[in-house]
Amino acid sequence: MKLSEILIKPILTEKANQQQEKLRKYAFKVNRKANKLEIKTAVENFYGVSVVEVNTAVAPGKNKTRYTKAGFIKGQKPAYKKAFVTVAEGETIDLYANI
Repeated sequence: MKLSEILIKPILTEKANQQQEKLRKYAFKVNRKANKLEIKTAVENFYGVSVVEVNTAVAPGKNKTRYTKAGFIKGQKPAYKKAFVTVAEGETIDLYANI
């Protein structure tokens, strides 16, 4: 798997921002097939930091329904994988630089 296919996007929420400031943990949405070693090398290559630890979690897909003129439409949001990356002491990742 290519390094550009592993990281999809950073997760920018209030909880993720607090973890960045206090624990040096950054959250990313990653490819479901990527393992921890691939995620570690991708973050190190893209952001130029040394990664200490990688934790992953798979968020399950959720059932969604909406009401339309044709009646109820049922569907499912896809499941995705999150990676929580801890960087070394004194290093940071600037996620807002290219917005």
